[in-house]
Amino acid sequence: MAPTLQEAYQRRWWMACTAVLENLFFSAVLLGWSSLLIMLKKEGFYSSLCSAGNTTNTTQDEQHQWLSCNQQEEMLNLGFTIGSFVLSATTLPLGILMDRFGPRPTRLIGSACFAASCTLMALASRDTEVLSPLIFLALSLNGFGGICLTFSSLTLPNMFGNLRSTFMALMFGSYASSAITYPVIKLIYDAGVSFMVIMFTWSGLACLIFLNCALNWPGEAFPSPEEVNYKEKIKLKELALDHKVTGDRFYTYLTAVGQWLSQKASSLEEGVDTFISSQDVRGTSVKSAERAPPAVSAESVPLRKSLCSPIFLWSLLTMGMTQLRIIFYMAAMNKMLEYLVTRGQEHETDSLKQRATETVEFCSYVFGAMQLLCLLTCPLIGYVMDWRIKDCVDTPTEASARDGAATKSAKPRYRKIQKLTNAINAFTLTNFLLVGFGITCLIDSLHLQFLTFVLHTVVRGFYHSACGGLYAAVYPSNHFGTLTGLQSLISAVFALLQQPLFMVMVGPLEGEPFWVNLGLLLFSLLGFLLPCYLFYYRARLQREYVTPWEVPLKVLGSPEVTV
Repeated sequence: MAPTLQEAYQRRWWMACTAVLENLFFSAVLLGWSSLLIMLKKEGFYSSLCSAGNTTNTTQDEQHQWLSCNQQEEMLNLGFTIGSFVLSATTLPLGILMDRFGPRPTRLIGSACFAASCTLMALASRDTEVLSPLIFLALSLNGFGGICLTFSSLTLPNMFGNLRSTFMALMFGSYASSAITYPVIKLIYDAGVSFMVIMFTWSGLACLIFLNCALNWPGEAFPSPEEVNYKEKIKLKELALDHKVTGDRFYTYLTAVGQWLSQKASSLEEGVDTFISSQDVRGTSVKSAERAPPAVSAESVPLRKSLCSPIFLWSLLTMGMTQLRIIFYMAAMNKMLEYLVTRGQEHETDSLKQRATETVEFCSYVFGAMQLLCLLTCPLIGYVMDWRIKDCVDTPTEASARDGAATKSAKPRYRKIQKLTNAINAFTLTNFLLVGFGITCLIDSLHLQFLTFVLHTVVRGFYHSACGGLYAAVYPSNHFGTLTGLQSLISAVFALLQQPLFMVMVGPLEGEPFWVNLGLLLFSLLGFLLPCYLFYYRARLQREYVTPWEVPLKVLGSPEVTV
């Protein structure tokens, strides 16, 4: 039996902590591809494509010595391309289903698919000469199960109010840091534990996610703080006034009383006897509603309007470009590092091959360990997205009600304006880091690649968190899943280009990554178009915000001020 939304609110800290751990070890683990690729080659997946004349290296386990070649890497990289495509592309149907049915069924399906993925990889490793094609299905289920777990956790931060963007960034941070999982598994693998035992154990742990979701996650979606006040619904549910007013109505009643007292200030100063009546309160509430800008409910905003908005269209370009840049580096990192060691020599010596292999394995460990930076950097971008949100108001009447006794001060900050300002800062910072990452990729220095690892990790955590925070700030919560899903689908289509780029690099360019990286660096400059449009949109919105909303309010014991 699924818990109610009220019960889920009481368990929100347990759900958030377990969601972070589950995302860290079971979501986008496929992004640690460089370590998984080494293990698959050692297990002999598609080693049958290699012959003695076209081998680039040999790998061995306790029983076999497997050949390795470019054809094998291209085939395995195709599996990674398919898996990473599923990891991003399936978010559109998942978003539509999650908007309709909530995150619970999505999370249950995701944990089951991930367990099946690990089981298939374990079974395929028993006879790789025959069962190697199973790796495509396994990687696809791995990507699908991972994105189900990630996607279903993105609406959980709605239960944390003004800290929503910070908790969403933490979810994205654990998602981005999950690339460390395969490097950790490779350490266990190198210690002598068999690949099959590791995968079966991992499959069993995925079943615990299924059990946790069945016991703690509610059957309904998590509304956003703008659509429901969890504290009012839960803490004030037993409170009644005149046996009619509860919850949100009680909050509105108190606000109306405060406004009524402000309007009666002159009468009170003159000593006129007054009393509060229900008719006065209702009349004040009606007048306040007439003065305030019209509120548009989430249900009344058509999805078509959100899909065709310029902000969403510009975000598609920015996220697609960034996704291609990030995914290509993950797929080609081993080959890039090999080229830095061998310098593309046609006749490589055995010692040089051995040195290249050792360098790639060491760097894959370092790259995997650096993925934990996402847990530190993603909350940072979430803090940027939440900057001064708590001090903002939606309307001038809300500002006067919050202050109680207003004094002459600067005009209040409006919440929507501040959210746009924070999004501009977040995307501008992310794009500068992405350009810096592209520049370090062009420099032919092995030691500088450690800085490249850091920038890659930070950017990968930043751009997902910034986009999720932007959608949560601008669009209704019942559109969040569909918009995020469509954005991920378009990004996945962009990321498919990494396969032909990889084939061009290992083919005509003979392993030299300079020209591909240069083209991607120039392409990444398009990412600045989104913050530029947000800056223009904010300026236009500021002009519309202030003029019709300036309302003179006279408060007890204070001169007339304009808010």
